Amino acid sequence: MPATDSLSINGLTINPGERVLTRLVISKLPSGTVIDVPVHIIRAQKPGPVLLLMAGMHGDEVNGIETIRRLLRRELLQPTRGSIVAIPILNIYGFLNFSREVPDGKDVNRSFPGHPRGSLASRVAHRFMREVMPLVDFGIDFHTGGAARANYPQLRCVLGEDDVTDDLATAFCAPFTLHARLRSGSLRATAHALGKSIIVYETGESLRLDEPGIEEAIAGTLRVLHYLGMSNAPSPAPARPSIVCHRHRWLRARYAGLFRAWVKLGDFVEKGQVYGSVSDPYGLQSVRLESPMSGYVIGFNNMPVVNQGDALLHLAVPASMSNEQ
Repeated sequence: MPATDSLSINGLTINPGERVLTRLVISKLPSGTVIDVPVHIIRAQKPGPVLLLMAGMHGDEVNGIETIRRLLRRELLQPTRGSIVAIPILNIYGFLNFSREVPDGKDVNRSFPGHPRGSLASRVAHRFMREVMPLVDFGIDFHTGGAARANYPQLRCVLGEDDVTDDLATAFCAPFTLHARLRSGSLRATAHALGKSIIVYETGESLRLDEPGIEEAIAGTLRVLHYLGMSNAPSPAPARPSIVCHRHRWLRARYAGLFRAWVKLGDFVEKGQVYGSVSDPYGLQSVRLESPMSGYVIGFNNMPVVNQGDALLHLAVPASMSNEQ
């Protein structure tokens, strides 16, 4: 975007060097209360890319919300070229109700590109696509595990398909980088169809703050800004190289009962290793659980009561081991 170009959103014109907070009106609650989505636009004087930072697609995923809040509060989003569009909470409905979905029960991240006369989730997605997506070149979408499932800090994207996405993932350098296929109706898939790269960062569990994961998210964002040439400030060096995984799989409960895990997030599990047990609640029977594969624990079910088929552990296989299993 040339330095002299203005940027238009929500009926406003924002010039290079300006910083604006605008609010996209989505709808109203039955009480008549207006629901709007705050959007921060921070522009440098010099031309450059437009980076989207977005969280709260699912209203109960608070770690991404807190990540963007800290970036704004600490004044870390000061681009030297280009522009930043920061949306701390997209799904205001879910945030107010401690819920993943909007009130009609639909998932905003399965409703893109949306429709102006569709479901509530579809309308949220449509307003975003109309007002925000045309401005964006690249994006980081922050998420959190849900339904008592916690995620180890990880980045998800399609690897090996285009250099831009691969380079963004390398620059972010999360502890784990997963090859994740596109899902129909998701923001990532819709952006991909438009030739725009969105990477997804996951950490922690819904409705609980994950301090290490939040700080990883902040550091990764600053590294992406530096990689894109949008910041001259030194970016934090990653604590370790990212472990790239092209294969990952949830291990699921074969029996119902009380689940006890003998491993934790971040652990490496060997094939055949006993990683936990499922017991009946009456003390009559207990089954030891053996892993059918080797990999790192990147997702963990904190719910002790499980039914058959419930996800227990999410294992990721490093690329260096892919041919060994």
